[in-house]
Amino acid sequence: MKRGLLICISGPSGVGKGTVVRELLRTDPTLSLSVSCTTRPPRKGEREGTDYFFLTKEAFEAEIARGEFIEYDAHFGNYYGTPRSYVERERERGQCVLLEIDVEGALRVKEHEEGVVTIFLAPPGEEALEARLRHRGSEDPAQLALRKARVAYEMSRAKEYDHLVVNDDLERALGEVRAIIRQEKNK
Repeated sequence: MKRGLLICISGPSGVGKGTVVRELLRTDPTLSLSVSCTTRPPRKGEREGTDYFFLTKEAFEAEIARGEFIEYDAHFGNYYGTPRSYVERERERGQCVLLEIDVEGALRVKEHEEGVVTIFLAPPGEEALEARLRHRGSEDPAQLALRKARVAYEMSRAKEYDHLVVNDDLERALGEVRAIIRQEKNK
């Protein structure tokens, strides 16, 4: 059985990564989602083990010390990381594993792991992205300002990705991401 790919999907907050990933998983049984670990508190409606594994800072740091993450990072005052054991198990059974991940994490994974495909999901423009973030309503004004400040940096790193998809139309963007995955599987 062919080892599955590791597919990193990144982009600024509010660009629609979660929507794209959910739709890919709904329609392609060869894809699995890596559930990340975080030390941030759950947002309304998020579930343990489905959206994230919510850890204390101490528990997360113990996992770091044991080498249990493919990658991890701290931003916005919290840790985020990709658990190695799940990803390896899924790839060995032929599944392609999706990582919905920040820019630094995706580029670290690309540098240190084999069989990695990176896809940067970009907004159609800064105004559209700001409107999406405000509509989401999950951040207070200070958190929203931090996320907006990070957008320019994240966009500057897009050229380091294997593929760039502009999410100006969800169905078109999904079609493009599906075509990329199909192409990469056939290499």
